[in-house]
Amino acid sequence: MKPLPSLPDAVPSRGGMFERRCWLLLLRVMGWEFEGEVPNLSRFVIIGAPHTSNWDFVVALGIIGYLGLRIQLFGKHTIFRWPLGPLLRRMGGIPVDRRKAHGLVEQAIETFASADKLVVAMAPEGTRERTRRWKSGFYHIAAGAAVPIVPAYIDFSRRRVGMGEPLVPTGDMERDVHALYTFYVSFANAAKHPQNFGYALPHAGEPPPIGS
Repeated sequence: MKPLPSLPDAVPSRGGMFERRCWLLLLRVMGWEFEGEVPNLSRFVIIGAPHTSNWDFVVALGIIGYLGLRIQLFGKHTIFRWPLGPLLRRMGGIPVDRRKAHGLVEQAIETFASADKLVVAMAPEGTRERTRRWKSGFYHIAAGAAVPIVPAYIDFSRRRVGMGEPLVPTGDMERDVHALYTFYVSFANAAKHPQNFGYALPHAGEPPPIGS
């Protein structure tokens, strides 16, 4: 069995070798791998896309467990039901009621302010259905906490998960989101259900609008 990867020193970690090997075995059975490296950062917001299926969370949990990455995962409260609910909470999951989005942003910023190491994970689309509007919470959290945004992708065509270069919020949300959109558009057709990814249109040249 190949050796487990070591996270960079600055990155918050969790889980023992036995637990991580269990996740590795699960990923092998499913045929998934992680490619690239986790950036050597102690605090950041990680976003995952395209998000078009519940399988996205299953694969993401496997990768997180395999890497031994300690995160706080903010997700729609309905996915915290059985059978994933207990596992999500154990791995740092926090259910989110969309009607209280602003409270979530403030809570996350305060958590960053008191933490030496913290990774907050979110899905900017906020839904598995087709949408032309990303939720803005992830950006406001990163900008308010003065931490980078790390874009993570899921590629069902190759069964790979990886991460792009960190983006430091400039305060110009439209420009920053356009840069993230440019990164993700190349993975649009690699989604589990490409027709549900709102930015998969071949002629789409504008960044996705941002909503609350």
